[in-house]
Amino acid sequence: MAGEEATTSSGTTLERTPTWAVATVVFVLILISIFIEHMLHLLAKYFNKKRRKSLIQALDKIKSELMLLGFISLLLTVAEKQIANICIPKNVGESFLPCGDYSNDSEEEAKCEEQGKVSLLSRQGVRELQYLIFVLAFFHCLSSVLTFSLGMAKMRRWESWEAETRTLEYQFSNDPRRFQLIHQTSFARRHLRFWSEHRFLRWPACFLRQFYASVSKVDYFTLRHGFITAHFAEGSNFDFQKYIKRALEKDFGVVVEISLWIWIFSMFFIFFNAHGFYNYLWLPFIPLLMLLLVGTQLQGIITKMCLDSHEKSQVVRGTFLVRPSDHFFWFGWPKLLLHIMHFILFQNSFQLAFFTWTWYKFGFRSCFHRKTEDIVIRVAMGVLVQILCGYVTLPLYALVTQMGTSMKKAVFPETVVEGLNRWRANARKNVAVRNNTSPWPSLETSPSFGTSPSFSPDASYSVKYEQPISNSDQYLPVEIQEIQDEGKESISRETEEHQKGASFGGFDVRNVNNEKHDY
Repeated sequence: MAGEEATTSSGTTLERTPTWAVATVVFVLILISIFIEHMLHLLAKYFNKKRRKSLIQALDKIKSELMLLGFISLLLTVAEKQIANICIPKNVGESFLPCGDYSNDSEEEAKCEEQGKVSLLSRQGVRELQYLIFVLAFFHCLSSVLTFSLGMAKMRRWESWEAETRTLEYQFSNDPRRFQLIHQTSFARRHLRFWSEHRFLRWPACFLRQFYASVSKVDYFTLRHGFITAHFAEGSNFDFQKYIKRALEKDFGVVVEISLWIWIFSMFFIFFNAHGFYNYLWLPFIPLLMLLLVGTQLQGIITKMCLDSHEKSQVVRGTFLVRPSDHFFWFGWPKLLLHIMHFILFQNSFQLAFFTWTWYKFGFRSCFHRKTEDIVIRVAMGVLVQILCGYVTLPLYALVTQMGTSMKKAVFPETVVEGLNRWRANARKNVAVRNNTSPWPSLETSPSFGTSPSFSPDASYSVKYEQPISNSDQYLPVEIQEIQDEGKESISRETEEHQKGASFGGFDVRNVNNEKHDY
């Protein structure tokens, strides 16, 4: 019957709806969709013009997540009636309810009632769940963009700090020919206190420090110096601030993605909204506590690096030197902090989306929010976590996580990556031509030659250097494919024209062949 297809028992079906009304609604929806698609296309075009490849990838992930949520909504629409026809025992269906009462007024639920059972999820519940999916998609994108924007705004002052490192005053004050006691340095006076060597005192101090001057100028200068000394030649003009910015853009692509384990925790959040768990007293505080724990750990890493250098030497040559290492981080895995922040941001946006959805669908005073303190706690915690994560913890994370044992792929500017890819393609082409015309065995198949020599900025290796290289911009490859010594001589003549004065944005290919790579 036509009535069974109606959205409500008294609603009008499309059979009795004017065609001009249907066409008008569809036309408006199409216009809105085309407008959103065009805006995303312009944004991607802008990122491509600015050579922000990481942000383009993050935008693609946002599109993928929106498509996934849209597909889930479509499945709910198609399977709405089938889901409502699933009957479960009454005692199971009346357990873990967000509200204390239970009602059954739909046709499907009446059928299950005749069997002494209840419907798994009513058709009205399926429609309300679709609204939740839409609100969740909106808040997840908004939360990620807002957090990233706040972090970049806070880090904008680092540009002036980076410019200061190129002044004569900075170079004179950090002259490596000058010696001073470690306690005379500003970095040591900031971190070597009475509480520094006592773990139970250091954690409260680091906890409080994240709320004021979480990233000071002396911390930025010292960590920058330690990073460049560990991976570059002394006195390098490497732009540390731009490197952090590129690395943070890549991390942003991870944050906007919703992985399986994030979805699993979201299901637990929905489950604990049942009446009787009193989740408003503890659930909104979980993201805040985790965020404060991450901020405390990041501050503690800076202090532990200071203590580590203090134990090895009492005299400083030039400026205070910290030594990057993975052992300062939890489980020796710096990227773990990124996954934790990913979880914090998504759970916080999920809670805000859930509150907005219940407010819109059930009213401000519904069974989901019976008490005033429930509303105040949820809203206050959501806003606080959003601001604290974007303006305090994210800049601190962006700086400290560079102090791992190895550098990230973001050490390459986009121009360098494009240049390396072109050089790699030309080198492989020349080697292939030589193999077709030369009686000597192919580099790619000969056991003595190993793999084909090539540079790849997509590999994941850490490279250490014993000698300084190019005097231009001092860009060094941190993640390249292994280059076999036997293959160097075979392709030297083919790539000679590429190596003559070849410099991809400060990266000199000729110097790579003379360096020792420790993978």
